[in-house]
Amino acid sequence: MTTTKEIPSVEDVREALKNVQDPEIKKPITDLGMVKDVTVGENGTVTVAVYLTVAGCPLKETITRDTTEAVKKVSGVRDVHVELDVMSDEQRTELRKSLRGDAEEPVIPFAQPGSLTRVYAVASGKGGVGKSSVTVNLAAAMAEQGLSVGVVDADIYGHSVPRMLGAGEKPTKVEKMIMPPQAHGVKVISIGMFTPGNTPVVWRGPMLHRALQQFLADVFWGDLDILLLDLPPGTGDIAISVAQLIPNAELLVVTTPQQAAAEVAERAGAIALQTRQRVAGVIENMSWLETPDGSRMEIFGTGGGQTVADSLTTSVGAEVPLLGQVPLDPRLREQGDAGTPLVLSHPDAAAAQVLADAARKLSVRARGLAGKMLNVSPA
Repeated sequence: MTTTKEIPSVEDVREALKNVQDPEIKKPITDLGMVKDVTVGENGTVTVAVYLTVAGCPLKETITRDTTEAVKKVSGVRDVHVELDVMSDEQRTELRKSLRGDAEEPVIPFAQPGSLTRVYAVASGKGGVGKSSVTVNLAAAMAEQGLSVGVVDADIYGHSVPRMLGAGEKPTKVEKMIMPPQAHGVKVISIGMFTPGNTPVVWRGPMLHRALQQFLADVFWGDLDILLLDLPPGTGDIAISVAQLIPNAELLVVTTPQQAAAEVAERAGAIALQTRQRVAGVIENMSWLETPDGSRMEIFGTGGGQTVADSLTTSVGAEVPLLGQVPLDPRLREQGDAGTPLVLSHPDAAAAQVLADAARKLSVRARGLAGKMLNVSPA
């Protein structure tokens, strides 16, 4: 006796599609209005028509694969066909409103009173101390811990974060929103993604401010746990703009052990006194080189990181911890050039462990209560 295999219902297929997320927006395609149609043939062949947000969607193959895999799990499905279409302008407008609200002018979500995103502006007094290397490794380590992480390459003139994170894709524009590419689980945006080749950016202060504002407001970041901003060296326009645009951003100061570098780093951290920002801590990079016999060669001197932490603690009137001392490791530079942060490629390396530990400390820090609703009622 033969039995006929049960044919799935359209409702069963649509229920399975709730498990398919748009890879950029990180929400189910069923919630985003991306499921155009579902048909089930008598032989168990299912055809799913999916709307792409834009015609040149760089992740359409991912959407096709995830849709196929989800529907194949439904009992009775013998084959799956995915047909792709493109949203109309009206549909994209509705999508934008569902994600960002009806406001015509985009707002910076991280500056809103109810924001739960921790924002760290990674600063240094001078260039060449490894600030960008520290930023991308912290970001990768935090994402590895299961956090939702974003990075803004705010060093408009000296942008290097995309290469160091291995983010080779271009952003996608959906209506008035910019979808940032991702690498190693980290969302990233940089001016380098909008300029051809290695063209230099020749802008003055107001244009820098506007670019940073767009990175923060026009980019759809989703619900981030952590946002890291890789600032240019010094205390110029971008550092001031960050304080204006995201007043709750905390400074993370990077220095080397060299006393001259430490003195400059103190100035970068002390800007918090004028901007009323909190200083999250100090990371000392290039602390020493471990030689084959196990001894340490202190190429750039000693004590710079602790000096900065102690000085800022006195200046701001609150404890500023030294979060870690990162030893010199050629692989830190090599993996940055290769686009795979050291914390992922060589997690057992001493430098990777220090950076991962600093990432954990920054991830679990208690948040202030300013702007938060407390579950209390009057007696």
